[in-house]
Amino acid sequence: MRPELAARLCENVPRYTSYPSAPHFHPGIDAIVYRGWLEALEGGGEISLYLHIPYCDRLCWFCACHTKQTRHYEPVAAYLRSLYAEIATVGGLVSGKGRIRAVHFGGGSPTMLKPQHMVALGTALRDNFDFLDDAKISVEIDPNEMDEARLDALAEIGMTRASLGVQDFDPKVQKAINREQSFLQTKAVVDGVRSRGVDSVNLDLLYGLPHQTSESVRSTVAQALTLEPDRMALFGYAHVPWFKKHQTMIDEAWLPGPTERIAQSRLAARAIEDKGYESIGLDHFAKPGDALAVAARAGALHRNFQGYTEDRCETLIGLGPSSIGRFRQGYVQNMPSTGEYRHRVEGGELAVVRGVAFSDDDRVRGWIIERLMCDFAFSAIDLVESFGKAGQKLLRQASSIALKDPARLLELQGDSFVVPAENRPFVRSIAVKFDKYFERGTARHSAAV
Repeated sequence: MRPELAARLCENVPRYTSYPSAPHFHPGIDAIVYRGWLEALEGGGEISLYLHIPYCDRLCWFCACHTKQTRHYEPVAAYLRSLYAEIATVGGLVSGKGRIRAVHFGGGSPTMLKPQHMVALGTALRDNFDFLDDAKISVEIDPNEMDEARLDALAEIGMTRASLGVQDFDPKVQKAINREQSFLQTKAVVDGVRSRGVDSVNLDLLYGLPHQTSESVRSTVAQALTLEPDRMALFGYAHVPWFKKHQTMIDEAWLPGPTERIAQSRLAARAIEDKGYESIGLDHFAKPGDALAVAARAGALHRNFQGYTEDRCETLIGLGPSSIGRFRQGYVQNMPSTGEYRHRVEGGELAVVRGVAFSDDDRVRGWIIERLMCDFAFSAIDLVESFGKAGQKLLRQASSIALKDPARLLELQGDSFVVPAENRPFVRSIAVKFDKYFERGTARHSAAV
């Protein structure tokens, strides 16, 4: 690896699942502003929903999600009552202004819910929102929690995509991250959802975990591929103990170094591609016929807080504590504290406490960053035609970056700015050059690769 690229391995930069990124949200965008944005939705549009279940029955030490451990179910049941209240309030404001195209259940652990509560939650959504007949329902699944009744409940709510966390099948790695989960457990859930008509299965893998080696990554990928998932995601472990204190349970001496991380990443990617999967953006893979691959080939790939998606909805409504929503006007985020969230929504209030309204400059920079993250390229013509003078300003900046960067991470090829194939793992380090907030921010981020 060229020395100027090796130096980029340790750069800490945002993941760019949004722009501006979440650390730059502020309390000036509150529940009053959010209500106005909901009321301003135009009829006939399509909407996506994200529901957050902020509980797990154990904490995985690698996890950076907003969640808490509970050994008792009553806090979960009480939380669901609050979630129903928010669903009713938001659904009332959205009524007649759009139909639901997609729903994503995340966490925490949505499959911690008892089967009857899964079904009740699905019913509450359909009672309060107008669903399209072919709406997509995706659920994040912890295979350790699954049984026949839960599989039946997920089928009853209309799940169309199951996303299973795998991380690594090596027992030593699993013990180090407090996530013991056998291959047979995972296979049983994949078989179970497929037998119930689910035609899209995603597996999440991680590299850069404690005690992980290239050989353990190779073995995990080989086992995962025998399950023939429709999609796979290959994420780099984000070690952020200043943000998630339970990550201090992982001894940093156990973590692979930067060059080993990228070796693991490249080895896994090659193994997946060798089985016929298409590379999607920075860290996703899909079979050629999968909707994600089709969108990528058509230049219609998008990126949000769930990662890469073919979801074209401009409006994403977040439900539950810490959930983030996106509107034409900007981003909103709910109160992260579960207790305060419950107090607000049970009183009939909206739970949004911060966000950011888009400026014209945010829109053009966000477009460039999304296209880089999704396509590793953007068109100079599209930039100027879509954004006028603001686009011309960023065109000059892009030209300067392409000409002056000795690493040649971004090149001008014809009328497009392109990330060369060998430099694609560093795309976050390229995107950050278009981020006007980055240098003046104080947030700490994870490693670029």
